[in-house]
Order: sequence, then C-alpha cells, then structure tokens
Amino acid sequence: MDDYTSFRQQLDTVLRTRNLKQVQDFLIAKKQWQVGQPADPEFAMWMMIAGSLTLRDLHEEARKWLVSHGHEADADAVLRRGRGVGSKQGKKSGHHK
Repeated sequence: MDDYTSFRQQLDTVLRTRNLKQVQDFLIAKKQWQVGQPADPEFAMWMMIAGSLTLRDLHEEARKWLVSHGHEADADAVLRRGRGVGSKQGKKSGHHK
C-alpha cells in the first residue's frame, strides 16, 4: 500500500503539470504505459485528472477539455462519481433516463 500511495502522489504531481510528455515519460518509466499506448494519451491524462480526488481544483479544466473533445459522457461518469452531496444526482440512481 505504501508503494501505491507513493506512486499516486507522484502521479498526481506529474498530472498537475498537465504536460503530456511528462505524464507519458513518468507512466512509461513506472511501467504503467508503453510507448505508443494508450492510443489517446491526452484523453487518458485528462481522465486521470478528472478521476483524482486530490486534483479537484483541475476538474473543471478537465471537464472542459473532455467535453470539447467529444468525451462528455466520460467526463460526466468520472466527475459525477466523487461529488456526493450537492451533485446533479438528484435521484438515488442514475437509471431515470
């Protein structure tokens, strides 16, 4: 668990830069990614930012990037998850559509 906590803290630090090359280099060095994978590393970077509870101050920027690149459903799925009280969840389940 200490290894994961350390990795996560390092990843969040690199994600905070929003520098795709730094994120790729870090994740390749940590053997989480390979050269050329994932197919859309910029999308993956913004999804990781959106999914990080410690990067909440970047969530709106991530949402804007994701929506402007055709990933609104992904943004909604990830960003809605961590909001809790006061979110758009209104109903207990999201199955009302």
